[in-house]
Amino acid sequence: MPDTPPVPRRPRAALAMGAEAAAAVLRPDALTALAEVCALTEPVIDDFSTASARAALADAEILVTGWGCPPLHAGVLAAAPALRAIVHTAGSVRDHVTDACWERGIEVSSAASANALPVAEYTLAMILLSGKRVLERAREFRTERRRDAWLAVPDEVGNYGRTVGILSASLIGRRVIELLRPFDVRVLLHDPYVSEAEAAALGVRPVTLAALFAGSDVVSVHTPLLPETTGLVSRALLASMRPDSVLINTSRGAVVDQDALVEVLGRKRIRAVLDVTDPDPLPSGHPLWDCENALITPHLAGSQGNELRRLADLAVAEAARWAAGDGFAHPVRRERLAFLA
Repeated sequence: MPDTPPVPRRPRAALAMGAEAAAAVLRPDALTALAEVCALTEPVIDDFSTASARAALADAEILVTGWGCPPLHAGVLAAAPALRAIVHTAGSVRDHVTDACWERGIEVSSAASANALPVAEYTLAMILLSGKRVLERAREFRTERRRDAWLAVPDEVGNYGRTVGILSASLIGRRVIELLRPFDVRVLLHDPYVSEAEAAALGVRPVTLAALFAGSDVVSVHTPLLPETTGLVSRALLASMRPDSVLINTSRGAVVDQDALVEVLGRKRIRAVLDVTDPDPLPSGHPLWDCENALITPHLAGSQGNELRRLADLAVAEAARWAAGDGFAHPVRRERLAFLA
């Protein structure tokens, strides 16, 4: 009889996330796929202090985490002596991967690259729709019930030759740049960590922060929220934007000076597309709700609906790579945390 190839060893794995996140992301087909590469324990952990959680952690080698995972502090890690890897089914790991994890040498993977895709798609759609003033013109059409004089539409309307400014070459920012390549637009980039050679490879023109805001028809914000980026989009930058230009923010609300944004929008100089605010969501009486030139969406740009399957697929693939000894394709490095969302 021919030799039977050895069956790869399935590492013991525990699931740690909120119950709603587990039900939404790890659907039955995803759990089946994960169970083929890992020996899963029950139940899904959302509280590391319980007896069942401690039992699941006792021999877990890999922890599959998601939204709602509690922090993995030193006390939790003491109950998980075999833990060597974390596979996160969402984007940022800041809320649960602590210094204790890095000090222990635990390998970490994130689905941030998968979650970046729908955010970039949303951004591209809003760039193109805002260039044609689709939402404003649709609102006027609904009110007036007649077409405008389409041959007399002003030259500012349209996407031919528009200048798009990208604030930060993050995962999402880079994907937006890639998606813009087929279109007749000029792309500017401000990112102090991107060299001129790298900017040239991306096909963008590197500029200062001031030049980005003053020289763009659309500015799309992709900067992670860090102490040094809080309020980065200041009153002066907003006031310097071209008349009728558009600010798109899919990053975090606090990156923008929101009080200043309300003032500038109130003067009807610029428009805004905001998928994030500060706080998020806004209180019902916040003045941003009354700005007709602001489109506010309910933090929907990231993975939702069937897009959650992409997160699960990436997590399963990462767990399979790690189990096979191939390492993560999407590792999170401690030294890069200062630049990540």
